[in-house]
Amino acid sequence: MNKDIARQIKINGIVQGVGFRPFIYQLAAEHGLLGHVSNTSSGVRIHVEGSPSSIEVFSRSIAKKKPPLAHITETSSEHVKIAGYKKFSIIKSLNQESRSTLMSPDVCVCDDCLAEMFSESDRRYRYPFINCTNCGPRYTIIADIPYDRPKTSMKSFKMCRLCQAEYDDPENRRFHAQPNACPDCGPHTELFDSKGKKMKCLDPIKQAALLLEQGRIVAIKGLGGFHLAADAGNNDAVACLRQKKNREEKPFALMAFDTDIINTFAHVDPDSKDLMSSIQRPIVLCRKRTGNKLSPAISPNNKYFGVMLPYTPLHYLLLKDHFTALVMTSGNLSEEPIAIDNNEAFERLSDIADYFLIHNRDIYLRSDDSIISHMAGKSRFIRRSRGYVPIPVFLKRKVPMTLACGGELKNTICLTKGKNAFVSQHIGDLENRQTLDFFEMAISHLKNILDIKPDIIAYDMHPDYLSSQYAMSVEDVNVTKIPVQHHHAHIASCMAENRADGPVIGLALDGSGYGTDGCIWGGEVLIARYSGFTRVAHMEYLPLPGSAAAIKQPWRMAVSYLYNTYGKELFDLNIPFVAQIDEQKLKFIVKMIEKGINCPKTSSLGRFFDGVAGLLGLQKEVSFEGQAAMELEMIAHNKTHMRYDYEFTYGECIQILPAPVIRGIVKDLKNKVELSVISSKFHNTLIFLFTDICEQIGKRTGIKTVALSGGVFQNRIFFEGIVKMLEKKNFNVLTHRLVPSNDGGLCLGQAAIAAVCGK
Repeated sequence: MNKDIARQIKINGIVQGVGFRPFIYQLAAEHGLLGHVSNTSSGVRIHVEGSPSSIEVFSRSIAKKKPPLAHITETSSEHVKIAGYKKFSIIKSLNQESRSTLMSPDVCVCDDCLAEMFSESDRRYRYPFINCTNCGPRYTIIADIPYDRPKTSMKSFKMCRLCQAEYDDPENRRFHAQPNACPDCGPHTELFDSKGKKMKCLDPIKQAALLLEQGRIVAIKGLGGFHLAADAGNNDAVACLRQKKNREEKPFALMAFDTDIINTFAHVDPDSKDLMSSIQRPIVLCRKRTGNKLSPAISPNNKYFGVMLPYTPLHYLLLKDHFTALVMTSGNLSEEPIAIDNNEAFERLSDIADYFLIHNRDIYLRSDDSIISHMAGKSRFIRRSRGYVPIPVFLKRKVPMTLACGGELKNTICLTKGKNAFVSQHIGDLENRQTLDFFEMAISHLKNILDIKPDIIAYDMHPDYLSSQYAMSVEDVNVTKIPVQHHHAHIASCMAENRADGPVIGLALDGSGYGTDGCIWGGEVLIARYSGFTRVAHMEYLPLPGSAAAIKQPWRMAVSYLYNTYGKELFDLNIPFVAQIDEQKLKFIVKMIEKGINCPKTSSLGRFFDGVAGLLGLQKEVSFEGQAAMELEMIAHNKTHMRYDYEFTYGECIQILPAPVIRGIVKDLKNKVELSVISSKFHNTLIFLFTDICEQIGKRTGIKTVALSGGVFQNRIFFEGIVKMLEKKNFNVLTHRLVPSNDGGLCLGQAAIAAVCGK
């Protein structure tokens, strides 16, 4: 007979708030083991006593049978003295000085909880805060770790006798479920009008649904903040929301009850269905169905809807039997962070919302909905936030503790510890005080709960970015500060998530980034390592007439490209663009270019897209970043394989000349070629052009790996086309899957570079 032994097992990873301790309790009982399990600041600690064979099977079963939301990153085990336990129990969490546990993101309500919520005989019938260890809020309600109820926003709700019994019962799926509650002891909803007057009604959610059916706008408090909701089939309501929110044309997100309903107005392929049905419940881009009955004001001049399924019990109650879809857009004014506090929502949203459906469970961390597009056979983030944060990007090797501050647009921050890079939720465009406050709060919160005291701060080279100014203002002589060039960070970000060391040929293609020569870069080909880069090719520098005004008014860039190609002969071009733009405006822009007045130089590929869109008359003025380029993509005739001529000049650095492409487009405009064909030819040209450059550089250097990063790669036609062509040329192509290719992934690259350069 084997003599009993004792072992201590430490497990790190996402093991708190996911039912891990109840799982261990039940697994120990199954194998007849004694001891205890507890949360620690590093993860979970297990002490087991029993026969060696039982402990061995128990240990192997942990990884095989772990709860669905758990993710184990590290396990250690050692022999310890037998303490003589008489049972196995869950004991009080242990606080330690060092913290390294990983936290679970917020996840959608599970099927078991939904079944209970819709069962009239269940005590949680229609209860909008139903949850269990397998579902519900996590990250947005955590104030500190270990993850226990007193350290969450549920601390003010004392469990009733029945809920406490569930919590204490090892056989119940709510065993040690920290947000456990019911209508008698948990949070509740209330309905208010825009003046702050509470509405008298038995069921606030039913009343809110009725108001939405009547065409009203309702601010709804969700998991990571407020949504502004309107009936997606009511054009007047959607148009009113757009006008009140000061959001002229940027697409709204939609929420529908299930994928069958979504399939009535958008094409839901198997990949998209799997994505939107996942526990993360992101917004997924799906192609619109022709003749759909939804408001055309939802996503004007766009072939796609951004659609998500309900992810909270409240959403399910609101949608069931009521709507084809609801517009569910972030509860904010344009460019401001999403509102999370009830009083804050009344103050900021009362001019937009007619009514407020609120609740009294606090949101500690705002978190916008994540957005994903399925391209080139894989899911790609456009925005990484709710459902995915704070799961880290797992790095190839350990790095110093680093804070990377990101850029200005689509800002996220990154904190590193060991092999983990924690990229924050979407913070937004750092262009106002409110977003900067959110930025600073996100840094403070993550530093605290992750116990990270950065030795290095990395930031964008642009001196005017608020994120860079924050980094430079930190007063700590023990912290090394490292400025990182924008496009180098883009490529390093792609390398880091793919665990590649380099060198790589990096295509860093976006709207703008501060270059080492003081110009605005954005059409860059780099040979990159973490330790540095060489710029080997770029778009020819052209004037940006009016600087920021040229980004808002793409016709200005069209004039810049025409003047670069034709000089003053542009006035004689017999094309619609010249005829439709006021001659005095044209002359004014040309004079600015000639005299170099407020015309910084740019090599941006994003601006090339803008210029061509302006030349085709698609947009004279845009209301959101990338709008003109997006519309150019939307009109493309994808079956066309033709392309325009292109040219390079060779010297110390290859320059890509836009003039031959512009001449080809002008010729097509004169010949009245369809704009859809011109757009397609333009996209095809860029695919061939950049593949050609990669081939030339590859032959010269022997590098056969290409990394793609920057906002231009959100363009489906260009991205899928260049990936296919580069792979056909036998390149190993690195792309983004874990963070966005846009500036939302910039901080990861900054951190990866700083880890090498800060040594």
